[in-house]
Order: sequence, then structure tokens, then C-alpha cells
Amino acid sequence: MAQAAFADETGVRPLSDRDQVATLVRAVVRATASWGLSSAEAAALFDVPPATWARMKSGSFNGSLDRDKVTRASLILGIYKGLRLLFNGPLTGRWPGLPNKGAPYEGRRPLDMMIAGGIPAMAAVRQHIDALRGGL
Repeated sequence: MAQAAFADETGVRPLSDRDQVATLVRAVVRATASWGLSSAEAAALFDVPPATWARMKSGSFNGSLDRDKVTRASLILGIYKGLRLLFNGPLTGRWPGLPNKGAPYEGRRPLDMMIAGGIPAMAAVRQHIDALRGGL
């Protein structure tokens, strides 16, 4: 069986199917590249060591993704999509790296907040973007 036989209460399952992992990793790499993230920033956001991120970026990653990584990927891609729907133009890619005076950022870059706060902060950023789009 390619995936774990169970899901936790969130419904998120680890991924071990090579094609699914490769597809998800490529999408995350593209999203973070579109935001102009450095390799160190992208690795920190996805919570992987820099060497693992380098393999992901090069397409040579052969591992599986645990629930944490699948959740992070989902949030990154949701934020990416939300920004594309919300903004038209360069702000779509620049927004995560720009200081933001509004709540909950308090002058920080959304990227810094997400790296420091992990999944809960990433979820808060996604909810904020969805709310700006009128989705909440």
C-alpha cells in the first residue's frame, strides 16, 4: 500500500508513493521559488535540512513525506493559490517576503512568522489570505 493505512483526526496521511511525493515536492519548490525564497528560507519553511531541500529542488529526493510535511505542503500551496487569486501582478510573489503592519504580522514578514510559528502560523496566514479574498 502506497499510503499509510490510517489518517489522524485531520485526515492528513503520510505519502510514500514516489509519483505523489515527487509531484507534491515539485509544487512546493515552484511555489517557494515564485515567492523568491532563498534555499535556506524554503528549507526552514518546509522544516527540512538544507541538504534535503537541495535534493528536493534538484528532483533527486527519493524519500517519503510524513504528515507534518504533507500538511506544510498543503498550507504552502493553499497560500500560493490564495495569493494568486487575491493579487494581480508582482505582489502575488512578493507578499510573503514583505513586512506587513497589519494583524497578525506586527511589522514582520509573513514568511518570518510562518518559519518561527510552524504549522499553526502557516494556517493563520492561509486563513488571513482566505479572509481577504472573502472566503471566510
